[in-house]
Amino acid sequence: MQYSLGIDAGGTYTDAVIVRDSDRKVVDSNKALTTYPDLLTGIENAIDGLDSKYLPDIRLVSVSTTLATNTILEKTGYPVALVLIGQHTLPANPPIDDYIVVKGGHNVAGLEDDILDIETIREYALKVKDRVSAFAVSSYFSIRNPEHEIRVRDMIAELTGLPIVCGHELSQDLGAYERGVTAYLNAQLLPIADQFIHAIQTDIKKRGIDAKLMMLKCDGSVIGIHEAMERPIESIFSGPAASLMGASFLSGNDTCAVIDVGGTSTDVSLNYNGLPELVDTGAVVGGWHTKVKAIRMETSAMGGDSHVWIKSRNVNIGPRRVVPLCLAAVKYPGFMDLLRSGRTPSRVMLAENVQPTKFFVSTGKEAVNVSSFEKELLEIIGEEPVSLNDIFWKIGKPISPDSVDSLIQKRLVQAIGFTPTDVLHVLGEYTQWNREASLTGARILARHTPMDEMELCRLIKKEVAINMALDLMSFMYKGVSKSEIEKMIRGDFLSQFKVNVPVVLLGGPVHSYVEELNRMLVADIIVPEYAEVGNAVGALVGKGVKNIEILVKSFYKKTERTILVFSPVERREFSTHSEAIEYANQHGRELIMKYMEDSDIRPEDVSIEIKREDITMDDDGGAPIETKLIFLGTGRPDADK
Repeated sequence: MQYSLGIDAGGTYTDAVIVRDSDRKVVDSNKALTTYPDLLTGIENAIDGLDSKYLPDIRLVSVSTTLATNTILEKTGYPVALVLIGQHTLPANPPIDDYIVVKGGHNVAGLEDDILDIETIREYALKVKDRVSAFAVSSYFSIRNPEHEIRVRDMIAELTGLPIVCGHELSQDLGAYERGVTAYLNAQLLPIADQFIHAIQTDIKKRGIDAKLMMLKCDGSVIGIHEAMERPIESIFSGPAASLMGASFLSGNDTCAVIDVGGTSTDVSLNYNGLPELVDTGAVVGGWHTKVKAIRMETSAMGGDSHVWIKSRNVNIGPRRVVPLCLAAVKYPGFMDLLRSGRTPSRVMLAENVQPTKFFVSTGKEAVNVSSFEKELLEIIGEEPVSLNDIFWKIGKPISPDSVDSLIQKRLVQAIGFTPTDVLHVLGEYTQWNREASLTGARILARHTPMDEMELCRLIKKEVAINMALDLMSFMYKGVSKSEIEKMIRGDFLSQFKVNVPVVLLGGPVHSYVEELNRMLVADIIVPEYAEVGNAVGALVGKGVKNIEILVKSFYKKTERTILVFSPVERREFSTHSEAIEYANQHGRELIMKYMEDSDIRPEDVSIEIKREDITMDDDGGAPIETKLIFLGTGRPDADK
């Protein structure tokens, strides 16, 4: 009997599942807390909780990780030099430490627009090679002719021996600067991905697991480990993609909407006929607009671990994530005494960080690039939780309520507070951790509202359900104002929203919200078995998917007609349209199969669909002036090596 192992390292939890290959049934699962900054520890803990009898028979391991996203958001990527060639339009003060813009590039026909200034690039590469870990290269219209990128890549590789990432290798979309950004971020992630993947390989090997290793991309497809090491940028937002694929698999619905309630956020996405709906433009992460294809999703900063805080007798939820009180009471033995004896601020002082149920604790991450004041705060905020009031008395001078924010953003300090997870503990609907801590926190907060603790918790639970419904309908009604949708959801009307596809809920205790959602929506709401580890299932069941576009275009010079073929890797000339189409068909299939081979997917498991779009002249019955061939290759990874 053979098995497959799926792992998802999410923002709060790291999930692991074992699936039996013969019937695709989940036979074991486990959840562990995600560990920062070293995700590997959380992954090891998740695997440790699985039944070890299955491990020797695992033949496929697939991973979904927040590593790339966190690295970009935290700005902890390795130093990279960016070479921009040609007529790039740069933003004012681009947030890139090392870059150069030189002459060169091509035009829309793939003809050289300017002579490549190779000598300037050579001097620049020698100047910066000792302070960077890799280079990224993007040339104007390299999607029509990558010659200049390839020349620069080969020259820098010979000069420096460092990795080089080219824009045309990652995207065939217009936007030379955005392709450069994508290559730049990818290059930053190369050493991190290499270390992470080798650590995973080492861990599974020491457990006696001899398996093929794959990773999930942010479009819901999987790639082989060698491809993943070369293109780590494509794993950003792989968590929401994992939830989408897992929900579809667990519910048995190729077409379904998915609401994934995580610790930090709620994500809504859609699977249609077995494939995720993708965004029209590239994914945006940390303010960077990339050319990475990702699933379309509606996201809100409200999850199970969102901070619930009171100000002016009003209840606020999020947007920041905190450690729930119920979990903190398990992790820190003296926390219950601290919670009960904490000083209650006056109502006028209440703010997000000034709450009778909010505390701070060190993450243990090494402190670098901190100010003297931040260093002073870190000496007070240690391994045991403290309140802002404790910090004030120990530091001996006035401090702003926002003083700890920079340390939280740098992940040096973690906040603890009341959350929707605590709410479900109070209501008795989810009791994995310490219910007494949640109940104590609810009573303390309720004193600052006109409600008792049970009324407060029922209100918070309803608000979380409203947020789920709002995200879902905002996703479905693309282009409709979210504020107008909210009016309808909150209004007392003799009508309800109707959803025409199944709605699958994923996340820990999502079953608690089904009744509330049914009051607001007419929908087939499904909470499948193993919904709490759906992301790990999704990491495992994604298909190998590759989209390739090849353009066949006519260009005229006086009376001469040239047929050009533009592919992701080359530009070719032909004398007739039929010859060009024949070559493009063969070339596209070869590129699909090469990608699948690199992704460790067998040729016999690959299917290819081809869509053709022609543009013709109204008064010309001859060959099209432009033909686009769109190749869609799909393949199912097999555990056999």
